[in-house]
Amino acid sequence: HYHRYKEDVALMKELGVKAYRLSVSWPRVMNAEGQVNPKGVQFYKDLVTELVNAGIEPMVTLFHWNLPMWMYDQGGWKNEKVVKMFADYTKVVVDALSDKVKYWMTINEPACFVGLGYIMGTHAPFENHMDDYAFFEGDYKKIIRNVLLSHGTAVQVIRENAKLEPKIGVALNENSNIPKDNTE
Repeated sequence: HYHRYKEDVALMKELGVKAYRLSVSWPRVMNAEGQVNPKGVQFYKDLVTELVNAGIEPMVTLFHWNLPMWMYDQGGWKNEKVVKMFADYTKVVVDALSDKVKYWMTINEPACFVGLGYIMGTHAPFENHMDDYAFFEGDYKKIIRNVLLSHGTAVQVIRENAKLEPKIGVALNENSNIPKDNTE
């Protein structure tokens, strides 16, 4: 996609796609020192421009489970520093894309990356704390708090800096459970 996005967008247009949800890669955009990678930002600017020119509404997700390794090495979602770092990253993306982007999702499926990443250990960062009561009393609460604060702070950053009037949300995943029948 990085090298063939123009072809991809042309195919989307041919298919009649009206909107395209893309995820920005935090590690592609910013490093641990807060320095911006101009090539990374330019890719997303070019992609969004191509989409808009093709009549396809870009819908941007800021975090889709790709926490930078440098942030993980500092404690990741357990470290409250992640809130400010995510806000800084959000500002960079909003400054670069909000002249063409109205729809923003701050975080994709937090239940998945928290539950599967820190409790079950089947997704990154592959920590299995299923039977660790101390985890649920300590780090789990920190992770949930930092994810929620990151979402809220990102919403504020988008509202304060977006060039187009933004529509902002979080991408939640839910399950629907339906009983087999009406018996007790």
